[in-house]
Amino acid sequence: MAAVTPLLSGMALAQNKAPNVTEIEVQYAGPATVSKERLLANMRTRVGQPYSEQVVEEDIRNLYATGNVVNVRIFGEPKGDGVKVIVVLQAKARVTAVEIQGAQDVKLSKIREKVSVKPGDSASEAAMEADRQKILEYYASKGFTDINVTYKLDTNDKLGTAKVVYDIQEGKKTAIKAVLFEGNTRFSSSELLKVVKTRKYRPVLSPILKTGRIAQDQLGEDAVALREFYQNKGFSDVQISEAKLNRLNGKVEVVFRIAEGAPYRVGRVAFKGGKLFGQDQFDRVTKLRSGAVYSPAAVQADIKALQDLYGAKGYVDFQSGARTTPGGDHVTDITFSMEEGSQAYVGRINITGNTRTKDKVIRRELALTPGEVFNTVRMEASKQRLNNLAYFSKVDMYPAESANKDQRDLNVVLEEKRTGSLNFGAGFSSVDSLLGFVELTQGNFDAAHYPNFTGGGQKFRTRVQYGAKRKDASISLTEPYFMDKKLSLGGELFFHDDSYGSTLYSAERYGFELVSRKPLTEFSFGRLGYRVEQAKLHDVSGGTDTPLAVSNLSKIGAQVKSQIFTGVTYDSRDSLFLTRKGERFDLSTFVTGGPLGGDIQIYGWNAEASKYFRFKWDTILTLNAQVGVVDAWGKENKNYEDTGFVPLYDRLFLGGSNDLRGFKYHYVGGKGASVVDTPTKEPLGGKTLARATAEYTVPMIDKVRGAVFYDVGFVNEDAYDFTTSGYNSDYGLGLRLDLPIGPVRIDYAMPMKKDKRFEDSGRGRFNFNVGYQF
Repeated sequence: MAAVTPLLSGMALAQNKAPNVTEIEVQYAGPATVSKERLLANMRTRVGQPYSEQVVEEDIRNLYATGNVVNVRIFGEPKGDGVKVIVVLQAKARVTAVEIQGAQDVKLSKIREKVSVKPGDSASEAAMEADRQKILEYYASKGFTDINVTYKLDTNDKLGTAKVVYDIQEGKKTAIKAVLFEGNTRFSSSELLKVVKTRKYRPVLSPILKTGRIAQDQLGEDAVALREFYQNKGFSDVQISEAKLNRLNGKVEVVFRIAEGAPYRVGRVAFKGGKLFGQDQFDRVTKLRSGAVYSPAAVQADIKALQDLYGAKGYVDFQSGARTTPGGDHVTDITFSMEEGSQAYVGRINITGNTRTKDKVIRRELALTPGEVFNTVRMEASKQRLNNLAYFSKVDMYPAESANKDQRDLNVVLEEKRTGSLNFGAGFSSVDSLLGFVELTQGNFDAAHYPNFTGGGQKFRTRVQYGAKRKDASISLTEPYFMDKKLSLGGELFFHDDSYGSTLYSAERYGFELVSRKPLTEFSFGRLGYRVEQAKLHDVSGGTDTPLAVSNLSKIGAQVKSQIFTGVTYDSRDSLFLTRKGERFDLSTFVTGGPLGGDIQIYGWNAEASKYFRFKWDTILTLNAQVGVVDAWGKENKNYEDTGFVPLYDRLFLGGSNDLRGFKYHYVGGKGASVVDTPTKEPLGGKTLARATAEYTVPMIDKVRGAVFYDVGFVNEDAYDFTTSGYNSDYGLGLRLDLPIGPVRIDYAMPMKKDKRFEDSGRGRFNFNVGYQF
């Protein structure tokens, strides 16, 4: 209850102006859970100020608005020449504790994040109801459709305190039995399933991929995705109703109801306001034509194409839009309107927000320089290049007014993020077995900036890896712009020790590598490097079956290899993670020994090519081939009687998860004298290698693709022996999973054509690679 008691009318008449407030007294009806100071801070009435009933009414509204009071009355009474203001109120109970009961399948910390009521707050029914709704929404997003949440206040009227208790009855997570569509006549349900992300529950994959449960937010996003899909196929009038949930024996069917309407086509396409370019140039950059399916996405793409057409010429103020009008029965006419503006040149380049990264590291990624035409296409490319550095959480780039009328300054606004990481992890593969590692990386390193060592754009990495069959350690540093030129220079110290390549021996290498790399074109680069290492065999089997090639090399001991290598790579793939289109070609060669010194005198070359094709329904065909040769050269090969001898750790092999998947790792490696005549039938490698793979992948559910593949290849003992009589091949099926722990590849391959050593190995082989970081 709120009331304002006016002053005695006689006092009001006796004075020409309102009397001043001489005192404010607060009287509590119940415990004083709100301090006087806090109350007065929310009132305009002040001691020494004229008394005003309008201000008092406003004070009452303000006190209720704080949520701290239940009832309040304010009135004034004469006191001397002024007015004593009395505030009578009943304060709300003060929250002393917040308890959450009944949370079993959801982390308590996640629920507490949704609760805004905290100890010290006034008990507010509105706030508790808002928290209840947040908890309900969170559970619904996790697939709990039978969730029930209530709250209660345990109050102590004597103390004016209260404990808030949220009681949660989780019910059971509802698994999705099926995702169905009603009303779709133009597109099949299998096509529409590729549009939505809601999936049926699958016992093995769903717990890993976090799918198969009802999530209200996702259902809403799926409805939007379906609408955009239909509209971009010409169905402008499509209507997607809210998803219907049919409960069946503890599970639920999700049904998307669709009213497709009729498809629209493009009628007349016109351009208005463009003077710099003619109709032919507009037609060249835009895609929509009369008779084409009307698509909002295609309209936006054409608008962007017009903006780029003008932006490349420096028209930074260019504006373009599209107006659509009916052009007949299910026909839409489109008029692109343009305001050209004037051409501008680059003025100053202003960079802000880079608290750690040096200005020169940023400027060298910009495709614009002061004085040249302000090309907005290059500006966008520059923004992408800065994003690709992974130094910044936000990159904003835009033209701004300049001191010169015909110029625009380029403002680059950045927000930096952490670029270093310390990772501990474990991994498992069918080749390496179990591995543990620790890795320290800094993507924005500066060797000269003590003690922070950040901001110079260098790449630093050190890694130690230890496993049952493999031990590695390395430390590397790369300067991507050596001497401030587009030439990277990097060095690495390394140690490798592995036994997975053979049951007869382990191979150890350690040394140093220096490599430079320079871009040649937009999609290609060349490299040149020097590598020196010491290599040796150890833990050599002492049995009588151990081949001389192994035992002799072991007796010789450590060998120094001094090598120069070079290569060129062309790479136009659209993605390094899931490539759908493009190609990659790599040619590399090396030479060891001779004037370079060392104990080993060999040379070799390797060529590898991949081509990717994307087909309907996001299916992908990958073709990959490789050819390689290694051989000794010169009249002498130090420490070896056979001048054509190539050490075991430099020979060529096939087999395993990366090439011939139907065969054991490194077990396709030469014939005749290069095969160990033991029960293991272990090869000793060859000097010529050739292989090819064809793989076709199909999306199954979100983040899961199925694969079918064929591998073929051979390794011959002699260099440049490309006879195919001893080739091996396999075929098989696989899964490609994109999991939070990283990509997982699982393959099952069956040998198809095999040489005599594999005649008793008719069964298939599983190959898998799993990476895990924590």
